[in-house]
Amino acid sequence: MRIVFMGTPEFSVPVLEALVEEGHQVVGVVTQPDKPKGRGKAVLMTPVKEKALRYNIPVYQPRKVREPEFVEVLKGLGPDIMVVVAFGQILTRAVLDIPAMGCVNVHASLLPKYRGAAPIQWAVIDGEKETGVTTMMMDEGIDTGDMLEKEAVSIAEDETGDSLHDKLKEAGARLIISTLRKLEAGTLVRTPQTDQGTCYAKMLKKTMGDIDWTMEAEAIERLVRGLNSWPGTYTGWKGKTLKIWKAAVVDREHEGVCGQVVYTDKNTILVKTGKGALSLLELQPEGKKRMGTDAFLRGYPVEAGTVFGSLG
Repeated sequence: MRIVFMGTPEFSVPVLEALVEEGHQVVGVVTQPDKPKGRGKAVLMTPVKEKALRYNIPVYQPRKVREPEFVEVLKGLGPDIMVVVAFGQILTRAVLDIPAMGCVNVHASLLPKYRGAAPIQWAVIDGEKETGVTTMMMDEGIDTGDMLEKEAVSIAEDETGDSLHDKLKEAGARLIISTLRKLEAGTLVRTPQTDQGTCYAKMLKKTMGDIDWTMEAEAIERLVRGLNSWPGTYTGWKGKTLKIWKAAVVDREHEGVCGQVVYTDKNTILVKTGKGALSLLELQPEGKKRMGTDAFLRGYPVEAGTVFGSLG
């Protein structure tokens, strides 16, 4: 098939690779404009752009894909179908109507649950045991189109946002090939979505990582994993930011206030929460590297009774 591919981050790349390896004719790749990143503000290509250029596929980076001039560019490419994965812009009806076979989206949840921008992280934060990927025929809503196929993926007890991201991007690559084969064969079944059991996976913000120590230890631990590696979780300590990269739940109550260090030795920092306690296993002082608790305590002694606080 003649395919126009739309995607931007690393999550999208395996699907593009799969389409090329399957022998489809990817006639154009549409991705977000390059942006300056890092302290040096160097302008970096999107991961999808980098991969497309290696395949010698024409790349388009419109500021707004809905602009009439770009809609005409898409029409000129003559796609049979568009495949969209984490593109980052909403497609209008004028765009959706271009390919004869429609626009297929690969979404990182088992729809209709976790519609929205951050389904991977929220599945971990909410303590789900299973998630997955869904292919759907796009409409003008946000992740509301008819479902085509699904592949479930289990969530491990130590799953992080990053590790689940990597599992789901590979599942998405497998699923899009299955979906397109059935679409070509005319055997694909469309299932309309309902709103039953759905929830919106809102966009992540840096402020979400500011730990509220009145929360239960289990909820904080899931937050630490879900927001790993971006935006990450943190707390206030001696007027600076202390990032928490890994923690474990201790199901025991302690005297003191929430956020107070209730026990410490050369390998341990135990913090009281709203229910239970949290053992901090991997930390990062402001301006320093990540390190295990034992290494952290050798350079940054923490006494019992210390109270970590929100920076909000």
